[in-house]
Amino acid sequence: MLYFTFVPSNYLTMAKLGGRKNGSRREMISLAAARLFREKGFPSTGMRDLAGDVGVEAASLYNHIRSKSELLQEICFRVANDFNTQLQQMENSETLSSIEKLEAIVRFHIDMWVTRLDEVMVTNNESKYLDEPYNATFLNERRIYVRRLEQIIEDGIRKGQIKKVQPYAVVLTLLSAVRGIEFWHRTKKNISASELEESMILHLVEGLKK
Repeated sequence: MLYFTFVPSNYLTMAKLGGRKNGSRREMISLAAARLFREKGFPSTGMRDLAGDVGVEAASLYNHIRSKSELLQEICFRVANDFNTQLQQMENSETLSSIEKLEAIVRFHIDMWVTRLDEVMVTNNESKYLDEPYNATFLNERRIYVRRLEQIIEDGIRKGQIKKVQPYAVVLTLLSAVRGIEFWHRTKKNISASELEESMILHLVEGLKK
């Protein structure tokens, strides 16, 4: 579940399709697409499915979008850029320690999984259906994102703020654990989102402090 700065060349065009007048309708279509892509999978979701979900004729959708592939690009790159913006802010911070940066990043991941489940899961699970060259770029930048997280941990180890651990293993553990929030959504156990977040920080981040 890793994200990056690359923006497809037609992303700004996509954002302008509806203009201010139709902005809310396009957002509704995008969120509906995220929900359907998550529930049915990208290949099994048709334009008629999407049209039925938003309550319009299938032909009317083409006033707002060109294809479902365009919607997948929009969802994936919107989420990707949100994650990357947060990571860049932490990398550029001159006041936070490495462990504080890591905690802030993990909290952001948790919040995204709690509040934007459909979009995040689509970015994770359906990005493989992105058209080229977007899919290849996505995979490459995903590896870069992991490496950037490793570098924050490595810096913390050098400064004596984080225990001597294997950075790559820590990154995999953190991201895999946060992904487990999907099951919290399913089971609706008797724990609030804030309690879930604090408990995860306690187990995932506090133990790394030296």
